[in-house]
Amino acid sequence: FVVAGFEEVRVEHDTNEPLTNGSITTAGTGEDGRSELCGTDLSFLGPPYGNMSTAKMVCSPIWNTFVLRYHQREDNVMTIILSAVYTTGWVGIGFSRNGMMLGSSAMVGWFNRKGHARIKQYYLQGAHASQVIPDKGELPLNGIPPVVSLHGAMIYLAFQAKFEHRLGRQPILLAFGTRYPTGFHHLTKHDDKTAVWFDFSQASVLNIDTSQRKNHGILGLMAWGLILPAGAFVPRYLKHKDPLWYYLHAVIQFLGFILGLASVLLGIQLYQSMNADIPAHRGIGIFVLVLSILQVMAFFLRPNKDSKYRRYWNWYHLWFGRMALFFGSLNIVLGIQYAGAGDDWKIGYGFLLAITLLVVIVLETFSCMRRRRDKSNLPSNFQMNTI
Repeated sequence: FVVAGFEEVRVEHDTNEPLTNGSITTAGTGEDGRSELCGTDLSFLGPPYGNMSTAKMVCSPIWNTFVLRYHQREDNVMTIILSAVYTTGWVGIGFSRNGMMLGSSAMVGWFNRKGHARIKQYYLQGAHASQVIPDKGELPLNGIPPVVSLHGAMIYLAFQAKFEHRLGRQPILLAFGTRYPTGFHHLTKHDDKTAVWFDFSQASVLNIDTSQRKNHGILGLMAWGLILPAGAFVPRYLKHKDPLWYYLHAVIQFLGFILGLASVLLGIQLYQSMNADIPAHRGIGIFVLVLSILQVMAFFLRPNKDSKYRRYWNWYHLWFGRMALFFGSLNIVLGIQYAGAGDDWKIGYGFLLAITLLVVIVLETFSCMRRRRDKSNLPSNFQMNTI
C-alpha cells in the first residue's frame, strides 16, 4: 500500500540471504562472489522492480556492504536498486555533479521503530542536518513509487528516474547512519560516507581521491589564514627593528605565496579530475592569485626611499596586500562551505581568526604604548622640521 507518497513493503526474513554474516568489498570479488551477491531473486520487491529479470540488470558491489543494481532502457529510464546490510537507522545513495555533497540529491530509505518503511528524496543543501531537506531534490523520478524493503539482513532501496541522457561516468555518494531520522523525517548525522565515480556504461567503480581536496584546503588555510597574515604584521609592529623587519616580511610572505600557489595548483587538479565547478570560489581564487603575483612583482620593483614614486608604491603595496588578505580569508570560508567540510573545519578556522584578532589587539596595544613612550622622551624644546 502507498502512504504519503511512499510505498511500504513487508516481507519475511530470508535466512539464506547472502551477506548476513559479513561485509563485501569491491576488491577481490570474483565471479563466484559476484554471482552470490547478485543472484538474489528480487520478486519480493513487487512490480515493477520485482518483475525485472536479474539477467537484465547490471549488478556491482560498490562500497562496504553496498551493492548497486540497475537497468537503463532506451528511453533513458533507469531502474536503480541499492542494497546493504541493515540493522537500524538509514541508508542513502546520492547523485552529485562534482563528487561533493553540496547541491546533490539523494534517495534515503529506512524502517522506523514501529517497523514502517520509509523512503524519500532529499536535497543536500548544506552540511548541517537542517540543510538536508526532505521531499526536495533534482533526481528526475518518474511516476512509479519508490520502494524500500527488508530481505534477510539486507535493506533494499528501489526507484526509477528518467534522465535527459544515458548515464555514463557519474559521481555517486553513499552513506549510512545507525540512528533513526527525527522529527519530520530529518536525517541524523551519518556514521560513514564515501564518494565514488561509477561508470554506468561499464559498471566500474573508481574511488574519488578526497585527500586532494583536503590538501587543497589545508594549504589554502595555512597560506591565507596563518602565514600571510603573520607576515603582514611584521612591517606594522616590528618596523623599529630595521632592517630585520624587512627580511622577515619578505621571507614569510614568499613562503605564504609558495603555499598559496600550491593550493591553487591542487585546485586546478580538482577541477580537472572531479569537475569541481564552483565559479565563486574559483573566481576569487584566481583574483587572489593575481594580487599575490603583483605583490611579488612589487618586491622586485621597489623604488628607493628618496624616489618620488615611493609614496605611490607604498599605497599600491599596502592596499593590494590588504585586498589579497581579505579575499583570501573570504575564499577560505567559501571553500569550507562549498566542500561541506563540517564543523571541525569551521571551528578550527574560527579559532584561528580569534587568535589572530587577539594577537592584533595585543600588538596594537604595545605599539601605542611604545609610541607614547617615545614621544614622552623627546626634549621639551624639540620641534619637527616642516616638509
